[in-house]
Amino acid sequence: MYAVMGVTGKVGGAVARGLLEAGAPVRAIVRDRAKGEAWSARAEVALADIGDTAALAGAFAGCEGAFVMLPPQFDPLPEFPEAAAMISRLKAALLQAAPARVVALSTIGAEATQPNLLNQLGMFERALADLPMPVTFLRAAWFIENAAWDVASARDEGVIRSYLQPLDRAVPMISSEDVGRTAAALLQAPWVGHRVVELEAAERVSPFDLARAFAEALGRPVRAEAVPRGEWEATFRAEGMRNPLPRMQMLDGFNAGWIDFPDRGAGALKGAISLKQAVAALVRQG
Repeated sequence: MYAVMGVTGKVGGAVARGLLEAGAPVRAIVRDRAKGEAWSARAEVALADIGDTAALAGAFAGCEGAFVMLPPQFDPLPEFPEAAAMISRLKAALLQAAPARVVALSTIGAEATQPNLLNQLGMFERALADLPMPVTFLRAAWFIENAAWDVASARDEGVIRSYLQPLDRAVPMISSEDVGRTAAALLQAPWVGHRVVELEAAERVSPFDLARAFAEALGRPVRAEAVPRGEWEATFRAEGMRNPLPRMQMLDGFNAGWIDFPDRGAGALKGAISLKQAVAALVRQG
């Protein structure tokens, strides 16, 4: 049995599908029983919230492997208290249940010491570093699916507005489907100890590349336009963010290059889904 957190999301759903297609039994962990109904015909469904250590431990109990992740916190309080609380409860559940092995979703830049949004995943890795079972930290690149925010403007205005700059700079990206499929494969191949596995697409992606992919998918011209750095804070606050600084620091890290894989991806696993395929899927989804 393999326990999978986040099955109602893109990555967790891909993990569960990958395991099921391999003939492996899945325990789908959901916070809302109604959302678990979609999985009930194919998997065992466990109801557990990341704030409930006992329920999480029950969901992990007796499992050959567990896929774990933190719910994303894009607008955290200073010092990330939300992430710290979730990490503490998740770790306690893993210690109590003792699944045979764990794949934990992390991120490119988790090891960065500069303040930024991804420090939350660095906290996650450090907290799980002393777990007694084998642990893989899957450090995934920037999700191509972040471009879902650009679908409307690309379709309606022929423009995508980019915080990744300069516009010709290619950064490591990956499809969330590739992340989930990779995690499913990792769970099924036993290993010893703790390790980091890096994952990015076969080719790095610039905002210009994203615009070209949108143009092909939409059948209309699409250009990339840089959002001036001086406008970021006001823009993010207008969108409802209370503490945009960590997000801005993360973007600075990608743009300056200090958020990257240490060997610029030479040792990273490579995804199978292309930028064109991922963007075409986003356009189909609307």
